[in-house]
Amino acid sequence: MYKLVKPFFFKMDAEAAHHLVVDGLGSASRIPGIPSFLSAVWGVREREELAVNLFGLRFAHPVGLAAGLDKNAKAVEGFSRIGLSFMEVGTVTPKGQPGNELPRLFRLPPDEALVNRMGFNNEGAEAMAARLAKLKERRIPIAVNIGKNKVTPNENAADDYRECVRLLYAYGDFFVVNISSPNTPDLRKLQHGDELKLLLDAVKDEMRKQAAAARGAEKPILVKIAPDNDETQLAYMAEAIKTSGMAGIIATNTTIGRDGLTHPNAKESGGLSGRPLTERSTEVVRSLYSLTEGKLPIIGSGGIFTARDAYDKIRAGASLVEVYTAMIYKGPGVVKEIAGGLRELLRRDGFGRVEEAVGADHR
Repeated sequence: MYKLVKPFFFKMDAEAAHHLVVDGLGSASRIPGIPSFLSAVWGVREREELAVNLFGLRFAHPVGLAAGLDKNAKAVEGFSRIGLSFMEVGTVTPKGQPGNELPRLFRLPPDEALVNRMGFNNEGAEAMAARLAKLKERRIPIAVNIGKNKVTPNENAADDYRECVRLLYAYGDFFVVNISSPNTPDLRKLQHGDELKLLLDAVKDEMRKQAAAARGAEKPILVKIAPDNDETQLAYMAEAIKTSGMAGIIATNTTIGRDGLTHPNAKESGGLSGRPLTERSTEVVRSLYSLTEGKLPIIGSGGIFTARDAYDKIRAGASLVEVYTAMIYKGPGVVKEIAGGLRELLRRDGFGRVEEAVGADHR
C-alpha cells in the first residue's frame, strides 16, 4: 500500500509531506472503523518471545517510534495502531515556537537518509498536555521528549525542562531529556561538564515533586545523546546519567557528520538520520553497555531499516529500538517486517526471548 503512495509523497516538499501524513493519520484515526483497519493492515501480533518488560512497563516487542515524527502528539491513536510497541512524542518545549526557517527538512534518497534542521518547532507543553488528556485509551506506552526553548540561555535550561515535566507529568509513561539535537544553538553543550549533572539533578528533583504532589510514582527519565561523542565523553556522560538516577539512555540522536554521502542535499546543515547512522549508533550502544556494565537500560536509535539492524543493536546492548527514517522510506510495514525478522534471528541463535539477546555480544 505504501509503495503506491510513496512516489506522490516524494514529489512533495519533505516537510509538507510530513505534515500531510501526521495530520492525516490524526484525523483518520477519529473516523469509526479506521483504527481497526490500521491494526488489521499494519498491526503486529503479540508474541511472548518478543515482549520486553522495562521501566515498570510492558512492551509488546522491542520496536518503537523515535521523537520528531509526531511533535505535537496529534496522531498518537493512529501511530498506536500501526504495529509500534511504544512511541515518543515531541520534542516539546515549555512554550510553542516556530522553529528554524524553511526549508528545513531534506531527503537524500540514494543514501536512505534525511537531514533536518527543524529547531524544535512545536505548539508547546500546554497544547500537548491538552491533546494527550483527550486520549480515550492508551494502547502503547508514550514517552514525552522534552527540550528547552531556543531563546532560553543554557544557564536557565533546567527551568525549561522542569516546566515540561510539571505540565506533562500526568500524561507521559516515561520522559526523555533531549540535550543532543544539533539544531538548537548550544544545546549539545549541556551534554558535557558540570552542566549535564546539574541539569539532570534538576529534572529528577522536579519529577520527585510532581510524583509527590500527585501521590503517584516517579516516572522513568531517559537521556537522549548524540552520536558525535568520543569514548572519553561517553564515559563521563554515562557516569553522570547513572549517578543522577536516570532510568536509561537513548543512543542516538542525529549526527552532524556527512561521511560517505552521495546526494547533493548532504551540503545542507542540520542533523543527519537514516542509513548512514546505522553503524555509528550501534557502536555507541555497545560502548555505553560496556561502560555501564549492562546495568543502565539503553534504547537503540539510528539507521534501523531491517531486523538485522535492530538485532545488531540488541546484541550490542539495547533493550528496545526505535525507527524514524525507515518509516519515511519503507512505510509503516517496516515495523511488522522487523518484528518478524527478529523472531527468526532469535530462533537461529537459540534465544527463547528477546531479553536474553540483550548484550549478547559482550558475553
